[in-house]
Amino acid sequence: MEQDKKIAAIITTYFPHSHADVIATKYMTGFPTDEGHRAPRVELASIYLDQIDSRDIGVGLAEENNVPIYPSIRQALTLGESDLAVDGVLLIGEHGDYPHNEFGQHMYPRRYMFEQICGVFASSGRSVPVFCDKHLSYNWEDANWMYFRANELNVPFMAGSSLPICWRQPFLEHPFDTPMESAISIGYGGVESYGFHALETLQCMIERRQGGESGVVAVQCIEGDAVWNAAESGEWSMDLAEAACAQIRNRPERSIVEGCPNPILFLMEHRDGFRSTVLMLNGYVTDFAYACKNGDEISATEFYLQNGPPHCHFSYLSLNIEEMFLTGIPTYPVERTLLTTGILDAIMHSRAQDGMRLETPHLEEISYQSYQNAPIRPTAPRPEGATLA
Repeated sequence: MEQDKKIAAIITTYFPHSHADVIATKYMTGFPTDEGHRAPRVELASIYLDQIDSRDIGVGLAEENNVPIYPSIRQALTLGESDLAVDGVLLIGEHGDYPHNEFGQHMYPRRYMFEQICGVFASSGRSVPVFCDKHLSYNWEDANWMYFRANELNVPFMAGSSLPICWRQPFLEHPFDTPMESAISIGYGGVESYGFHALETLQCMIERRQGGESGVVAVQCIEGDAVWNAAESGEWSMDLAEAACAQIRNRPERSIVEGCPNPILFLMEHRDGFRSTVLMLNGYVTDFAYACKNGDEISATEFYLQNGPPHCHFSYLSLNIEEMFLTGIPTYPVERTLLTTGILDAIMHSRAQDGMRLETPHLEEISYQSYQNAPIRPTAPRPEGATLA
């Protein structure tokens, strides 16, 4: 190991192809990339498992790789001693037997786990980098608490989806401070679980617009024929949606309207007047895409995930996390995921209220700038080399 950094993985549950498997396993066995197989530069030194699934592979993998599983989060972070004994923390609070609330939000215990992690930091008198997989929490209050608690304790903090660092075809990265008028991302899947990925796809691109991200003043979630009606009335652009879908290699010949019987639309109004959209097209596509308009120019790209083993978009996510563990500097701003978490929470509330437009004063002040230095990500248009292993 380059710097003998020790990492703890705090996990809800660990079964084949779960987020624990596609992230934590790579910290034991290495990261397949387009350029070859990369060995971890840090050591996975401990695991905490909140639930043992009937399909569990975590216990066996840990034993095979000499990684101890501890019965508590505190012990995983202290390696069974009294004070913090690791140099970084993976918080993978995805999957497991946890309830949904009345808004359809999956109540994963990410804040509860993060609170315990921070308790060890506070009692030990020092903090180490933490990555929180996917959105910070299912609800805004917990996510906001996590963000401010991390700031209080000077925790280098990253979070979010694997979408921002997956394959893009054609490759598109907006130059810093690019003028934009409007943008859309295309997604599919569950409104909360995959709607988050579509939001991160959108946000990682539009945060590079002129002036940076300014915050969001209102959101709305509409479904069914109301989505097409909203396009006809000019609330969002079908031209942008078609430009984005045109980049998806695995798409049907029929039109968007013909191919998607029940579309779901997220509308976001930003504080600087910018408007952005997520269009979930279940039944039409099973990939993600993005398009942006500035004047008469439309730029578009497909965001491609490797939807089977070895799930190497998670290699690139993990390599960016590893870089933070080694340097103590987040690869990209956690404010991106704070904002997408807040938007998603408001979207789920709007949906539960029959598509009501909701003001979001709590999201108006989440302004930030995108990264200056490019993160680690694929260079090929599709997986190749070790990523096909």
